[in-house]
Amino acid sequence: GAFISLAMSRWMAKMMMKVKVIDPSRPASAQERAVYEKVERLSRAAGLAHTPEVGIYQSREVNAFATGPTKKRSLVAVSQGLLDTMDDDAVEGVIAHEVAHVANGDMVTMTLLQGIVNTFVVFFSRIAAIIVSRFVRSEIQWIVQFVAIIVFQILFSILGSFVVSAYSRHREYHADRGGADLAGRDKMAHALRSLKMYVDRAKIDDR
Repeated sequence: GAFISLAMSRWMAKMMMKVKVIDPSRPASAQERAVYEKVERLSRAAGLAHTPEVGIYQSREVNAFATGPTKKRSLVAVSQGLLDTMDDDAVEGVIAHEVAHVANGDMVTMTLLQGIVNTFVVFFSRIAAIIVSRFVRSEIQWIVQFVAIIVFQILFSILGSFVVSAYSRHREYHADRGGADLAGRDKMAHALRSLKMYVDRAKIDDR
C-alpha cells in the first residue's frame, strides 16, 4: 500500500491540490518564470540530473511541498499564498528546502519506513492476539483473537506513528540544512523567520 501510494503520489498531488504545472518553454507569467528558474537553479546546485516538475496551486495558505516516486519523477509545488505573502529571498529559501527533500530522496525513505512499520504492526498484532487467545476457553478463542487483533493494531499503530514522526522531524531539519547549503544560510534563516511570523499571525487571527 505504501509503495502504491508513492507511485501515485505525484499524480494524486496534482489532482487533489489542483496544481498548475509550469511549462518551462511557455510560462504564463513572470511569476511562473521566476518560480521555475529558482527550482531549476537550485536543482542543478543539488546535483539533480533532472529538474522536477514545478507547479503553483491556488491556496491562501503559506505552503509548499515536494513529492514523487523518484528524483527523476518528482514535483515541487508552491502555494499562491506563499508567493503573495513572502519576499523573493524567503520564497527561494522555502523552495531550496523542498529541492533538498528531492535530492535527499526523502519521499522514498519515508515510504520504506512507513511500509516497514505497517508490516511490523500487522505481524506483531497477530502474534500478540494469538498469545492472548490462549488464556481463554477454546469456544471463545476466535472472538478474543479477532478483538485482540484490532486492539493491538490500534496500539502498535500509535507506537509506530511515534517512530515515523520522529524520523519525519529529523528529515525536516536535514532539509533545512540542505536548503541552507543550496540557497545560503541567510535566505534559509529568513524563510524560517517569515514562516514563523505567518504562523504567529495566524494564531492571533484565530483568537
